[in-house]
Amino acid sequence: MSVLNQKTIANSISIKGVGLHSGKKVSMKILPAEPNTGIFFKRTDVKKNNIIIPSVFNVTNTVMCTTISNEVGVKVYTIEHLMGALFGKGVDNAIIEIDNEEVPILDGSAKIFISEIEKSGVKTSNTPIKVIKIEKKVSYKEDSKKISIEPTKISSDIDFEIKYENSFIGTQRNIINIFEDDLTDIYNSRTFCLYEDVEKLKKMGLAKGGSLENALVVKDDKILNKEGLRNSKEFVNHKILDCMGDLYLLGYRILGKIVCTQGGHKLTNHLLREVLQDNNNFSIIEVREKTVPNTLINRSSLKSIA
Repeated sequence: MSVLNQKTIANSISIKGVGLHSGKKVSMKILPAEPNTGIFFKRTDVKKNNIIIPSVFNVTNTVMCTTISNEVGVKVYTIEHLMGALFGKGVDNAIIEIDNEEVPILDGSAKIFISEIEKSGVKTSNTPIKVIKIEKKVSYKEDSKKISIEPTKISSDIDFEIKYENSFIGTQRNIINIFEDDLTDIYNSRTFCLYEDVEKLKKMGLAKGGSLENALVVKDDKILNKEGLRNSKEFVNHKILDCMGDLYLLGYRILGKIVCTQGGHKLTNHLLREVLQDNNNFSIIEVREKTVPNTLINRSSLKSIA
Protein backbone atom coordinates (compact mmCIF):
# COMPACT_ATOMS: atom_id res chain seq x y z
CA MET A 1 0.00 0.00 0.00
CA SER A 2 1.55 3.29 -1.12
CA VAL A 3 2.35 6.09 1.33
CA LEU A 4 0.83 8.32 -1.34
CA ASN A 5 -2.66 6.92 -0.83
CA GLN A 6 -5.45 8.84 0.90
CA LYS A 7 -5.69 8.71 4.68
CA THR A 8 -8.33 9.04 7.34
CA ILE A 9 -8.13 8.76 11.11
CA ALA A 10 -7.95 5.19 12.39
CA ASN A 11 -10.30 5.71 15.35
CA SER A 12 -12.98 8.22 16.29
CA ILE A 13 -11.93 11.25 18.31
CA SER A 14 -14.14 13.02 20.87
CA ILE A 15 -13.38 16.55 22.05
CA LYS A 16 -15.29 18.89 24.34
CA GLY A 17 -14.67 22.55 25.08
CA VAL A 18 -16.01 26.07 24.65
CA GLY A 19 -16.14 28.38 21.66
CA LEU A 20 -13.69 31.28 21.76
CA HIS A 21 -16.18 33.81 20.40
CA SER A 22 -19.55 32.30 21.36
CA GLY A 23 -18.53 31.17 24.84
CA LYS A 24 -20.85 28.18 24.34
CA LYS A 25 -20.05 24.61 25.37
CA VAL A 26 -19.51 22.31 22.43
CA SER A 27 -18.96 18.60 21.85
CA MET A 28 -17.26 17.45 18.67
CA LYS A 29 -16.42 14.10 17.13
CA ILE A 30 -13.97 13.46 14.31
CA LEU A 31 -14.94 10.27 12.51
CA PRO A 32 -13.15 8.13 9.89
CA ALA A 33 -14.39 8.53 6.31
CA GLU A 34 -14.10 6.67 3.03
CA PRO A 35 -11.66 7.73 0.27
CA ASN A 36 -12.71 10.79 -1.75
CA THR A 37 -15.09 11.92 1.00
CA GLY A 38 -12.91 14.89 1.84
CA ILE A 39 -13.51 16.84 5.04
CA PHE A 40 -16.98 17.98 6.03
CA PHE A 41 -18.81 19.23 9.12
CA LYS A 42 -22.17 17.91 10.31
CA ARG A 43 -24.16 20.04 12.77
CA THR A 44 -25.84 17.42 14.97
CA ASP A 45 -27.97 20.09 16.68
CA VAL A 46 -29.61 20.90 13.33
CA LYS A 47 -32.02 18.33 11.88
CA LYS A 48 -32.05 19.37 8.20
CA ASN A 49 -29.48 20.87 5.85
CA ASN A 50 -26.80 20.28 8.47
CA ILE A 51 -23.79 19.51 6.24
CA ILE A 52 -21.22 22.26 5.74
CA ILE A 53 -18.30 21.78 3.36
CA PRO A 54 -15.11 23.65 4.27
CA SER A 55 -14.36 25.21 0.91
CA VAL A 56 -13.02 28.54 -0.31
CA PHE A 57 -16.38 29.67 -1.70
CA ASN A 58 -18.30 28.65 1.43
CA VAL A 59 -16.42 31.19 3.56
CA THR A 60 -18.95 33.80 4.67
CA ASN A 61 -17.04 35.72 7.36
CA THR A 62 -13.36 36.27 8.13
CA VAL A 63 -13.57 38.65 11.12
CA MET A 64 -11.26 37.20 13.80
CA CYS A 65 -11.82 33.65 12.53
CA THR A 66 -12.94 31.68 9.48
CA THR A 67 -16.67 30.99 9.15
CA ILE A 68 -18.15 28.58 6.62
CA SER A 69 -21.85 28.29 5.78
CA ASN A 70 -24.02 26.08 3.60
CA GLU A 71 -26.70 27.19 1.13
CA VAL A 72 -29.33 27.74 3.86
CA GLY A 73 -27.05 29.62 6.22
CA VAL A 74 -26.15 26.86 8.69
CA LYS A 75 -22.61 27.70 9.76
CA VAL A 76 -19.52 26.58 11.64
CA TYR A 77 -16.76 28.95 12.63
CA THR A 78 -13.28 29.09 14.14
CA ILE A 79 -12.42 26.06 12.02
CA GLU A 80 -8.86 27.12 11.14
CA HIS A 81 -6.88 25.40 13.94
CA LEU A 82 -8.57 22.05 13.35
CA MET A 83 -8.21 22.36 9.57
CA GLY A 84 -4.53 23.25 9.99
CA ALA A 85 -4.01 20.13 12.12
CA LEU A 86 -5.74 17.90 9.53
CA PHE A 87 -3.64 19.44 6.74
CA GLY A 88 -0.39 19.04 8.64
CA LYS A 89 -1.07 15.42 9.65
CA GLY A 90 -2.09 14.39 6.15
CA VAL A 91 -5.74 13.55 6.88
CA ASP A 92 -7.59 13.60 3.55
CA ASN A 93 -10.98 12.32 4.68
CA ALA A 94 -12.94 12.90 7.90
CA ILE A 95 -16.47 13.63 9.09
CA ILE A 96 -16.64 16.21 11.88
CA GLU A 97 -19.81 16.03 13.95
CA ILE A 98 -20.39 19.10 16.11
CA ASP A 99 -23.34 20.05 18.33
CA ASN A 100 -22.93 23.82 18.16
CA GLU A 101 -21.78 26.42 15.68
CA GLU A 102 -18.20 26.97 16.86
CA VAL A 103 -15.25 24.58 17.01
CA PRO A 104 -13.86 24.45 20.57
CA ILE A 105 -10.87 26.71 21.12
CA LEU A 106 -9.22 24.36 23.67
CA ASP A 107 -5.88 25.99 24.60
CA GLY A 108 -5.93 28.43 21.66
CA SER A 109 -3.63 26.34 19.48
CA ALA A 110 -3.77 23.06 17.54
CA LYS A 111 -1.79 21.18 20.19
CA ILE A 112 -4.70 19.08 21.48
CA PHE A 113 -6.04 18.36 17.98
CA ILE A 114 -2.60 17.10 16.96
CA SER A 115 -2.27 14.97 20.10
CA GLU A 116 -5.68 13.36 19.53
CA ILE A 117 -4.95 12.66 15.85
CA GLU A 118 -1.64 11.06 16.79
CA LYS A 119 -3.30 8.93 19.48
CA SER A 120 -5.97 7.85 16.99
CA GLY A 121 -3.46 7.05 14.29
CA VAL A 122 -4.20 7.21 10.57
CA LYS A 123 -5.55 4.57 8.22
CA THR A 124 -4.23 4.42 4.68
CA SER A 125 -6.55 3.49 1.82
CA ASN A 126 -5.91 2.03 -1.63
CA THR A 127 -6.89 5.30 -3.33
CA PRO A 128 -4.16 7.70 -4.53
CA ILE A 129 -4.08 11.19 -3.08
CA LYS A 130 -4.80 14.28 -5.12
CA VAL A 131 -2.96 17.56 -4.71
CA ILE A 132 -3.56 21.00 -6.12
CA LYS A 133 -0.47 22.30 -7.90
CA ILE A 134 -0.05 26.03 -8.42
CA GLU A 135 0.94 26.75 -12.05
CA LYS A 136 1.12 30.57 -12.08
CA LYS A 137 1.92 33.25 -9.53
CA VAL A 138 -1.19 34.98 -8.17
CA SER A 139 -1.13 38.01 -5.86
CA TYR A 140 -3.59 40.02 -3.78
CA LYS A 141 -3.05 43.26 -1.87
CA GLU A 142 -4.94 45.57 0.48
CA ASP A 143 -2.89 48.66 1.37
CA SER A 144 0.19 47.41 3.27
CA LYS A 145 -1.23 43.89 3.55
CA LYS A 146 -0.20 41.56 0.76
CA ILE A 147 -0.18 37.89 -0.10
CA SER A 148 0.90 35.80 -3.08
CA ILE A 149 1.20 32.18 -4.12
CA GLU A 150 3.63 30.82 -6.68
CA PRO A 151 4.64 27.46 -8.15
CA THR A 152 7.01 24.98 -6.49
CA LYS A 153 8.07 21.52 -7.57
CA ILE A 154 7.19 19.37 -4.56
CA SER A 155 6.95 21.60 -1.50
CA SER A 156 4.21 23.43 0.34
CA ASP A 157 5.87 26.52 1.79
CA ILE A 158 4.65 29.46 3.87
CA ASP A 159 6.71 32.64 4.30
CA PHE A 160 4.80 34.83 6.76
CA GLU A 161 5.62 38.19 8.31
CA ILE A 162 3.73 40.24 10.90
CA LYS A 163 4.35 43.84 11.94
CA TYR A 164 2.89 45.29 15.12
CA GLU A 165 3.42 48.69 16.69
CA ASN A 166 3.43 46.94 20.06
CA SER A 167 7.13 46.55 20.93
CA PHE A 168 6.70 43.13 22.55
CA ILE A 169 5.32 41.62 19.35
CA GLY A 170 7.12 43.87 16.89
CA THR A 171 8.10 42.36 13.55
CA GLN A 172 8.31 38.58 13.28
CA ARG A 173 8.89 36.36 10.28
CA ASN A 174 9.08 32.63 9.80
CA ILE A 175 9.36 30.34 6.78
CA ILE A 176 8.21 26.72 6.85
CA ASN A 177 7.94 23.73 4.54
CA ILE A 178 4.76 21.94 5.63
CA PHE A 179 5.81 18.56 4.23
CA GLU A 180 9.39 18.53 5.54
CA ASP A 181 9.73 20.64 8.69
CA ASP A 182 9.03 19.83 12.33
CA LEU A 183 5.82 21.81 12.88
CA THR A 184 5.59 21.37 16.66
CA ASP A 185 6.06 25.10 17.31
CA ILE A 186 3.40 25.92 14.71
CA TYR A 187 0.84 23.55 16.22
CA ASN A 188 1.58 24.71 19.78
CA SER A 189 1.32 28.45 19.10
CA ARG A 190 -1.74 30.14 20.58
CA THR A 191 -4.10 32.79 19.33
CA PHE A 192 -3.31 36.25 20.69
CA CYS A 193 -4.62 39.77 21.10
CA LEU A 194 -3.66 43.11 22.58
CA TYR A 195 -5.05 43.97 26.01
CA GLU A 196 -6.53 47.21 24.70
CA ASP A 197 -8.51 45.26 22.08
CA VAL A 198 -10.26 42.93 24.54
CA GLU A 199 -13.15 45.30 25.28
CA LYS A 200 -13.52 46.15 21.59
CA LEU A 201 -13.89 42.47 20.77
CA LYS A 202 -16.51 41.97 23.47
CA LYS A 203 -18.51 44.95 22.20
CA MET A 204 -18.48 43.25 18.78
CA GLY A 205 -19.98 40.14 20.40
CA LEU A 206 -16.70 38.25 20.10
CA ALA A 207 -14.26 36.59 22.53
CA LYS A 208 -17.06 35.63 24.97
CA GLY A 209 -15.18 32.42 25.73
CA GLY A 210 -11.73 34.00 25.73
CA SER A 211 -9.43 33.74 28.75
CA LEU A 212 -5.76 33.49 29.62
CA GLU A 213 -6.27 29.72 29.36
CA ASN A 214 -6.89 29.88 25.62
CA ALA A 215 -5.29 33.08 24.32
CA LEU A 216 -2.14 35.12 24.72
CA VAL A 217 -2.89 38.66 25.90
CA VAL A 218 -0.20 41.29 25.36
CA LYS A 219 -0.18 44.44 27.49
CA ASP A 220 2.53 47.01 26.75
CA ASP A 221 5.86 45.17 26.87
CA LYS A 222 4.72 41.88 28.41
CA ILE A 223 2.19 39.08 28.17
CA LEU A 224 -0.29 38.51 30.97
CA ASN A 225 -0.16 34.71 30.72
CA LYS A 226 1.90 33.24 33.58
CA GLU A 227 3.14 30.41 31.35
CA GLY A 228 4.93 32.86 29.08
CA LEU A 229 5.64 32.16 25.42
CA ARG A 230 5.87 28.58 24.18
CA ASN A 231 8.41 29.55 21.51
CA SER A 232 10.24 32.70 20.45
CA LYS A 233 8.09 33.22 17.35
CA GLU A 234 4.74 32.20 18.82
CA PHE A 235 2.87 35.19 17.36
CA VAL A 236 3.86 34.68 13.72
CA ASN A 237 3.75 30.89 14.15
CA HIS A 238 0.11 31.13 15.13
CA LYS A 239 -0.57 33.15 11.99
CA ILE A 240 1.07 30.36 10.00
CA LEU A 241 -1.22 27.81 11.68
CA ASP A 242 -4.22 29.92 10.69
CA CYS A 243 -2.89 30.14 7.14
CA MET A 244 -2.48 26.36 6.93
CA GLY A 245 -6.08 25.87 8.01
CA ASP A 246 -7.37 28.40 5.51
CA LEU A 247 -5.31 26.85 2.70
CA TYR A 248 -6.91 23.45 3.32
CA LEU A 249 -10.24 24.94 2.26
CA LEU A 250 -8.98 24.27 -1.26
CA GLY A 251 -9.96 20.67 -0.55
CA TYR A 252 -6.50 19.28 -1.25
CA ARG A 253 -3.01 19.63 0.07
CA ILE A 254 -1.21 22.21 -1.99
CA LEU A 255 2.04 22.36 -3.95
CA GLY A 256 2.99 26.03 -3.91
CA LYS A 257 4.63 28.79 -1.91
CA ILE A 258 2.66 31.38 0.05
CA VAL A 259 4.35 34.70 0.83
CA CYS A 260 2.34 36.94 3.16
CA THR A 261 2.91 40.22 4.96
CA GLN A 262 0.44 41.35 7.64
CA GLY A 263 -2.21 39.01 6.34
CA GLY A 264 -4.97 36.95 7.91
CA HIS A 265 -8.12 35.00 7.13
CA LYS A 266 -9.57 37.63 4.80
CA LEU A 267 -6.44 38.02 2.68
CA THR A 268 -5.89 34.27 2.34
CA ASN A 269 -9.48 33.68 1.26
CA HIS A 270 -9.35 36.48 -1.30
CA LEU A 271 -6.14 35.04 -2.73
CA LEU A 272 -7.57 31.52 -3.04
CA ARG A 273 -10.68 32.87 -4.76
CA GLU A 274 -8.38 34.60 -7.26
CA VAL A 275 -6.50 31.34 -7.84
CA LEU A 276 -9.68 29.36 -8.50
CA GLN A 277 -11.15 31.96 -10.87
CA ASP A 278 -8.78 30.88 -13.64
CA ASN A 279 -8.12 27.22 -14.41
CA ASN A 280 -4.72 28.19 -15.82
CA ASN A 281 -3.58 29.08 -12.31
CA PHE A 282 -3.64 25.51 -11.01
CA SER A 283 -3.96 21.84 -11.79
CA ILE A 284 -5.28 18.95 -9.71
CA ILE A 285 -2.96 15.97 -9.85
CA GLU A 286 -3.61 12.40 -8.79
CA VAL A 287 -0.26 11.39 -7.36
CA ARG A 288 0.86 7.90 -8.28
CA GLU A 289 4.52 7.20 -7.61
CA LYS A 290 4.95 5.10 -10.74
CA THR A 291 3.34 7.63 -13.07
CA VAL A 292 4.74 10.94 -11.81
CA PRO A 293 7.39 12.10 -14.28
CA ASN A 294 10.83 12.82 -12.87
CA THR A 295 10.72 16.18 -14.64
CA LEU A 296 7.81 17.24 -12.42
CA ILE A 297 9.17 16.37 -9.01
CA ASN A 298 11.99 14.55 -7.30
CA ARG A 299 10.67 11.02 -6.90
CA SER A 300 12.61 10.53 -3.65
CA SER A 301 10.67 13.46 -2.12
CA LEU A 302 7.23 11.99 -2.74
CA LYS A 303 6.89 10.54 0.75
CA SER A 304 7.04 14.05 2.22
CA ILE A 305 3.62 14.85 0.74
CA ALA A 306 2.09 11.98 2.67
